[in-house]
Amino acid sequence: MDHHITVGSKGRDSRQDGTKVRDLGFNFAKGVLIILVIIGHLLQYVIYRGTDDFWLSPYFKSIYMFHMPLFMAISGYLSSGAILRKSFPQGVIDRARQLVLPMFFWCALIWLSKAALMSSTTSLSGGMLDFLREFIGTYWFIWAAFASFVLIKLLTTFNGSSVWLIGASAIGIAFAPVPWSITPLVRYTYPFFCLGFLFAQPIGWQAASIRRHKAIFVVLLSMAAFMCFLVWGKETYVYNNLVLIYDAQSAKQVLLMFDGSVASSAVAMQLIFLCWRVGYSTRVAHFVAVELGQSTLLLYLLQGAVFRFMDLIRFGELWDLTSRIGVATLLGAAIVVTAMTIRRIVRELGYVSRSYA
Repeated sequence: MDHHITVGSKGRDSRQDGTKVRDLGFNFAKGVLIILVIIGHLLQYVIYRGTDDFWLSPYFKSIYMFHMPLFMAISGYLSSGAILRKSFPQGVIDRARQLVLPMFFWCALIWLSKAALMSSTTSLSGGMLDFLREFIGTYWFIWAAFASFVLIKLLTTFNGSSVWLIGASAIGIAFAPVPWSITPLVRYTYPFFCLGFLFAQPIGWQAASIRRHKAIFVVLLSMAAFMCFLVWGKETYVYNNLVLIYDAQSAKQVLLMFDGSVASSAVAMQLIFLCWRVGYSTRVAHFVAVELGQSTLLLYLLQGAVFRFMDLIRFGELWDLTSRIGVATLLGAAIVVTAMTIRRIVRELGYVSRSYA
């Protein structure tokens, strides 16, 4: 985290030694979102293992409509200070140290562990290629967050926090016909990073329009999110449509994906903040905000490693739905407990337990 976070009496922004302390509400939101990331992967890798039914699961759909877009928007919002305050070289170096370096360590751990478990002998070039696949593909969201930070930092270096320039970059990158590797995922999430960054700026339309008519916007966005949920299908996911428009049907799916993600992200954020305002004083809310919310990077890295190893496990016919739900519950709890244990053991290594800031 860029700043040390303490629990205020009302969970709101406070000041300590002249330094603004982040609102724990955002940490609570990040804690909730990382839980949803784990649940989404449990649905895919355990509950619906061996089938494509997870694409149509209402639980999977309700999570994937917003969890990564909202995570990226929060990242953009909280990164605003570092983007505007630091020089370009310093900002990029700090962000690479915060995100890319831990990712490199965990990818190396996955690669070495899988090689040892599979006891396979490959050439040096083949081994390096396998590691490169792990390094690029396993933690695509970290690459998306890092690339978004660098691009916004570059744009603001030359033209301040121009709404029009950043908005144009969001549209241009989102619809650029580049389907290679993880680029569709980066293109899908980058506009949400831009939205988060822009909402962090003291611009008039945000305060004058959105906040003044907040209730109306929430109702309209809730209706839009529900309608998008009803028509959301397998081809609406970024993993399948690759944000490519080549005919009327693909255009419909891509636009539905963005519209549904924007609406559901906005509604989800309001619901999460409502939960925080109501339950900030409870132990559960405190744990989610302080423990999970400050450990989202560690949790993301750990769960990514766990689910990569799930590829090596074969489920037999005895793995009925009840068994899968039981395994998923235990595995999810084990991921959280392990992450909290690691965090306590290596607390002095700050970059390990930092969240996407």
